[in-house]
Amino acid sequence: MARSNETFNKKEKEKKRLKKQQEKKEKAEVRKENSSKGKSLEDMMAYIDENGNITSTPPVAGRQNKISAEDIQIATPKYVPEPDDLIKTGVISFFNTAKGYGFIRDAKTQENIFFHVNNLNYQANEKDKVSYSVEKSPKGLSAVNVTKI
Repeated sequence: MARSNETFNKKEKEKKRLKKQQEKKEKAEVRKENSSKGKSLEDMMAYIDENGNITSTPPVAGRQNKISAEDIQIATPKYVPEPDDLIKTGVISFFNTAKGYGFIRDAKTQENIFFHVNNLNYQANEKDKVSYSVEKSPKGLSAVNVTKI
């Protein structure tokens, strides 16, 4: 009698391969059953309740609030400066006459704001009380129209 060409190891590998194939088919069937394809529109619909939460139940007809399209803001509102924000006061905390720049410490926020000699309306010294307005520069905020109080 001749020996079989299949060894024990080959048989085990074949069994594992067939088992994997079977598991793969079972998983595919489960995915197919649970997939959302082919559902009706009502099954896929989501609603928002009065608290802003997403639910699957439709809202009650009597509780609906009417909202006009003009009331909805998609972007952030534009910043409109108040009159007291336009002209600020502060104290010159640092001034370098050789290089021509300095910093003003704001009286309200205690924030340091950069200024250049070209934006001065007088001969500046450290610890001078000044009024100024702020404008945005490429490197941040800078003071313009700096005048002594």
